[in-house]
Amino acid sequence: MDKILSERRSKINFRSFLWHAIFLALASNFMDVDTIIPAMLIQSGGTPFHLGILTAILLGGSSFFQLFFASYLSNKSYKKKYLLTAINMRIISLVALAILFYFSPNFKSDLLILFIFVIISIFAISGSFANISYMDIFGKSVKPEKRKKFFTLKESITSIGVFLSALIVRELLKRFEFPANYSLLFFIAAMLLLIASWGFWQIKEVRSEIKLNKGFLDFFKRIPGEIRANPNLKYYLLLINSLGLALSLLPFLILLAKENFELTDKMVGNFLVFRITGMVLSGLIFYRLSSKINYKTMVQVASVVGALIPIISLFLIQYEFYYQFLFLFTGFFVSVYKISKNGILIEISTIKNRAVYTGISGAGDIVSMIFPLMAGALVSVLGFHFVFILVSSVVFLGFFISRKLDCSSSLSHKA
Repeated sequence: MDKILSERRSKINFRSFLWHAIFLALASNFMDVDTIIPAMLIQSGGTPFHLGILTAILLGGSSFFQLFFASYLSNKSYKKKYLLTAINMRIISLVALAILFYFSPNFKSDLLILFIFVIISIFAISGSFANISYMDIFGKSVKPEKRKKFFTLKESITSIGVFLSALIVRELLKRFEFPANYSLLFFIAAMLLLIASWGFWQIKEVRSEIKLNKGFLDFFKRIPGEIRANPNLKYYLLLINSLGLALSLLPFLILLAKENFELTDKMVGNFLVFRITGMVLSGLIFYRLSSKINYKTMVQVASVVGALIPIISLFLIQYEFYYQFLFLFTGFFVSVYKISKNGILIEISTIKNRAVYTGISGAGDIVSMIFPLMAGALVSVLGFHFVFILVSSVVFLGFFISRKLDCSSSLSHKA
């Protein structure tokens, strides 16, 4: 019976994942990786090099560890307990950040930054561990014909709450002085994530059929065969490397603002509000269009918007007031990219290889691991113009790569 996904079980899981999505969306504003966390590091004394390390940890490092975790989790028929363990580690990490910033006046800048890196590493790595389990459980626990509806509904139903929480974050940043404001933000994020985890406790997981691996090397040997067997996986890896470049550049928009304006807590709060507004708009637009377009079209839109962001930023940096409107585009891009990225991965994989594909996609996102480290140095030596124009060119290539994808499986609702 545990292998059968009944209509009733699918509905329970749909609601459970939606509960988690709602409260995770609320929590994400208090720990936003493109505005709050980079601004926190910069205001703690971080340099472009430090920002590069932070971005590499949040994006590249966590993705790389997915390969190791996938080799372990692909041997497990049930992954719910591993998902809950990872979520609890993220909650503990956020509480640790809150405590760190509460006592941060007692630390020297270098020591504070070191502690930030250690805690953020635990936070990011536990996130990659959670993602393997999440993608596998979701893929086998929700009916195929309901998946796109879930991703788009998730963006739409959380819109009002997410926007209100962004306003709350902006108010807290203005009302409290650094570092007390960041300590409060991370504590609230931890509590919201704790509430969100209740949804995972309610999941009725379906048993997976597994192909036992002898270990990491045996799992690693499967990768070339999986890529050869499914050309879609090859194009998917090229695609996420291209668009991942735009994603890893977003924290540097905060640094660009700091180099040209006086970066205040109020300004960071405004950036977040505009970013969330962009995400809300994209969620509403694509929810209305979900029955008319596929993931391939969505990722093509993300490619164009992602390529435009660096160029627009170089133009708007001359106008402090208008620069904040740039974050409308960043929010729109992040939302569309994440919906299409997760959707495509689920559609090109099956219940038997989904954990493997998730691990491959994480480790295969090489650009997100290397570029942030290079960007910190390149920005210091060659300047923002060179780096941003280069990124824009590479991201736009994703539009042409996406045309090679065959997303017809989304029409047949592949399991």
